[in-house]
Amino acid sequence: MTDTAHRTRLAEERQTTVNRLDGLRREFGQVVEASVDSNADDEHDPEGATIAYERSQVAALIDQAEQHLVEIDAAEARIADGTYGRCVVCGRPIPNERLEARPTTRTCIDHAGTAHHG
Repeated sequence: MTDTAHRTRLAEERQTTVNRLDGLRREFGQVVEASVDSNADDEHDPEGATIAYERSQVAALIDQAEQHLVEIDAAEARIADGTYGRCVVCGRPIPNERLEARPTTRTCIDHAGTAHHG
């Protein structure tokens, strides 16, 4: 894959993530609105516990999507500085198959999970 193809893949990934984030934020607003409308006492009302759980689940998904946007930004910066596609641990090239599957990856498969995000 060329840098242009990687940029295109990351742009598609960004758009998908932004769309997902918009949907999650709307869903979060609906859950919050439902909790306000129900006057649920999370501690004593069985429905309140469900609403609190939904709210925390959607909030976690929002956090994940926002983190993914940070990873996309970092991948785009690596393209710009010429380090994209090289493992940050060992410096070896990351196989195109891995980059296609995980375009924001910073490591080769041997070092997956060992590099800190930054």
